[in-house]
Amino acid sequence: MKLGARMLKTGLAVAIALYAASLLGFPSPVFAGIAAIFAIQPSIYRSFQTILEQFQANIIGVGVAMLVVFTLGNDPFVIGFTAILVIGICMYLKMSETTVSLALVAVIAIMESTEMTFVTFAMMRFSALTLGIFSAFLVNLLFLPPKYETKLFQRVDRTTADILQWLRITTRHLSDEPALKGEIKRIQTELRQIDQTYLLFSEERTYLRKNHLSKARKLIVFRQLIATTKKSFDVLKAFHQLDEKIESIPTKFPTALVEELDKVIHSHERLLLSSMGRIKKKHKQTLQDISEPDIPNLVEELIQVYRQDEDNHLIFLPLASQLMEYHHNLQHLQILLKSYQQYHEDEHLEFMKRD
Repeated sequence: MKLGARMLKTGLAVAIALYAASLLGFPSPVFAGIAAIFAIQPSIYRSFQTILEQFQANIIGVGVAMLVVFTLGNDPFVIGFTAILVIGICMYLKMSETTVSLALVAVIAIMESTEMTFVTFAMMRFSALTLGIFSAFLVNLLFLPPKYETKLFQRVDRTTADILQWLRITTRHLSDEPALKGEIKRIQTELRQIDQTYLLFSEERTYLRKNHLSKARKLIVFRQLIATTKKSFDVLKAFHQLDEKIESIPTKFPTALVEELDKVIHSHERLLLSSMGRIKKKHKQTLQDISEPDIPNLVEELIQVYRQDEDNHLIFLPLASQLMEYHHNLQHLQILLKSYQQYHEDEHLEFMKRD
């Protein structure tokens, strides 16, 4: 398991919170560290978004706990009742699970038995929790800012390469069934992670007005890159489900199928390389010159193969549909990339080298 930026930021936020709480003389600096753990967020935008909510949860937890202590005391069953009450309030206000957890930490911290004056004790615990929240916010703001554009393109590039590789193998009936089954499950997980990374990238804010339009166009290109990758995965799954049936088709058609699909895969790869800026502008085949696979004709031939077979004439329609949609997504991606390169000639999508 790799040591990610969020892990490092969590450790740093805890250390800063504990050190600051000790310097300020709080009796239990550990609560500042606990609050820092709950307050760490995966992006700067989410830090801004949640700090107010977490501060409100801290106030709710402390306020309710103080009220209950003054009226009912701090018996363990009373603490449990207070926790239920605070959860209900937070749920009514539609706070996140992490925020609710922080409010519960505040309840337990305040309702602990103490020999100090209760109000002084409560204020010190409240201050320690608040210190932890702001320590995490400071770390999120200043240290190791995430580059979700880079992470997103890396994930899309790697996952697309895996899918296209398996497509080449599967269409030639060379894939191992158990291995492909496992890869399909893994790729599904990767696609969910890609969606989450895209969401985090879309939430990142640009602070210069001139970068707003570029960011908006990048989001559109990335969304289509992801859609095209997902559609290539749908084609892979369709081939996997129909592998044995395709083997029974007359030899001429499977050969044409492989040739046309290779063209589609080649188009997809060239679009990815072009988006990275890896193809020289003067000597490359431009996006307009990418060889066009004749998918509509191929689909028509596919339907003709089983037109006379009443039992099987519809079995290849899902594959035909997926091939057409894949081809249309590639065409749309090509248009978007041409537009992006036209308006941002010296820019390309940020990526990292594969491991």
